[in-house]
Amino acid sequence: MRRGPKTCAAVAGAVVLLPACAVEQPVESQRSAAGRTVVADPSEGATSTAEMPDTPATVRPTDPEPPGVAHARALAQNLSLEEKAGQVIVASHLGPTAPVGLVVDHHLGGIIVMDPDLSTDQLVALNDAVADAADEAGREWPVFIGVDQEGGLVERAKGDLTRFPTFMSLGAADDPDLTRRAAAGSGAELRGAGFTAVFAPTADVTMGPTDPTIGSRSPGSAPELVAEHATAAGLGYLDAGILPVVKHFPGHGSVPADSHVELPVQDRTLDDLGESDLVPFVSAVEAGLPAVMVGHLQLTALDSQLPSSLEPEVVEGMLRDDLGFDGLVVTDALNMAAVADRYGPGQASVEALRAGADVVLMPADPLAARNAIVAAVGDGTLDEDRLNEAVARQIAALLEVADEGSVDPMEPGGAADVAREVSAAAVTVVQGPCDGPLVDGGVVPMGDRLAVQRFERAAERAGLPLGAGTTVELLRPGQGPHGAQVSVALETPYLLASTGAATKVALYGDTPGAMDALVAVLTGEAEAPGRLPVEVEGLERQGC
Repeated sequence: MRRGPKTCAAVAGAVVLLPACAVEQPVESQRSAAGRTVVADPSEGATSTAEMPDTPATVRPTDPEPPGVAHARALAQNLSLEEKAGQVIVASHLGPTAPVGLVVDHHLGGIIVMDPDLSTDQLVALNDAVADAADEAGREWPVFIGVDQEGGLVERAKGDLTRFPTFMSLGAADDPDLTRRAAAGSGAELRGAGFTAVFAPTADVTMGPTDPTIGSRSPGSAPELVAEHATAAGLGYLDAGILPVVKHFPGHGSVPADSHVELPVQDRTLDDLGESDLVPFVSAVEAGLPAVMVGHLQLTALDSQLPSSLEPEVVEGMLRDDLGFDGLVVTDALNMAAVADRYGPGQASVEALRAGADVVLMPADPLAARNAIVAAVGDGTLDEDRLNEAVARQIAALLEVADEGSVDPMEPGGAADVAREVSAAAVTVVQGPCDGPLVDGGVVPMGDRLAVQRFERAAERAGLPLGAGTTVELLRPGQGPHGAQVSVALETPYLLASTGAATKVALYGDTPGAMDALVAVLTGEAEAPGRLPVEVEGLERQGC
């Protein structure tokens, strides 16, 4: 069941304080590092040196269940222990061959498709084969078939699907209705290709150029802006009948390290988190979004050495108790270095469930994870009621979302118009004229090779001459500048501060639609309505 945040009276004595509920006294963590113990990983036959909670996880009391949740819980109770242990796992998958054995023989909850080289036909065939096999085996709920599809840098499903610009585009456009329609369009294409879940939207508030992980994946640096657009996007995916997973709680945009390569340390106080990083997640919970991904961060304010994805005070405390979230909790990928460097796949999966997660995503060895979960229930390390709760939440979310869609599934490319609309609304001129052509006659593009090719195709479509005229540099982070007359930032806009160009443009993407929007602004055929959604020093203005 979905439920809004608790009132200030309820939150004031809990782990994290939301801005409207602040009190003078700091809130102390109820669990110290001294109260942790070493836990053996049954799947690997070794003992980790990582410290873990020394008490088994308990199941929180819940409000009376609605019929959908009660039905899901009944379905979960009918599964064997081995089937339940498989159901909470979503495994990584590469290649066109459907992993029918994993999903049917080992009863995994599903897969996340990680291969960007698959054609549209291969994607559809893969997803259909997995879903059909589970259906023939008697599974009464959808398979969790997910994909990382944020737009911009993070696009795992390609083929003929519409390419969307970065999520920062929508922060620059700042039109929540457009954000919702864009997410609905992307989600409808994914649904048409057989996906049932999308690991988006990103609800992280980026802290700026020192953020190495999120960057243009975030709508911007203002918590309220991120909250508005992350929530709108989540609702758009629901419109398409696909499960959105809001990420990365409690916020990955304010740490200077990448959890793919190390465990980032979050030094902000709980009050500071409540005023910034947590704001978008509060909005998502209030809106009833059904799933949240917990990232891998170490929160010094909790006096904990654990990644947040394995920390009960983060999952059960901050997310469930403080924000009142009763939906599906998904871990970030457990094969990321922030977790995998310290824990084996079995131990990480068990501890994530003990902490309150419902889906363990991408353990390096899904069968070792399944075996470890079975063993943990057998020896009492993991309460079977906790496992039952996790399975029921996943089933309930998949069934409910599949019934909620108001937008029909789309064929690949069906959302191209709304993708172009996003870029047209986002393009931002931060220096140079706001009216009329920004180039004189033709153009000479330079910079990133692939971006130049896409720009040239857009110029040809618009009849803009190439090979002579105004020089235009197309820049990604770490590239250039090249001394051109017009500088265009393709992702985040920060590098515009270091170019000497007379005209500076933030585009937030390199898709065909983004290049069409850029050419229209350069030729004076369209205005540039966007505004910078992040702070960039040294520029004339935030936009026209």
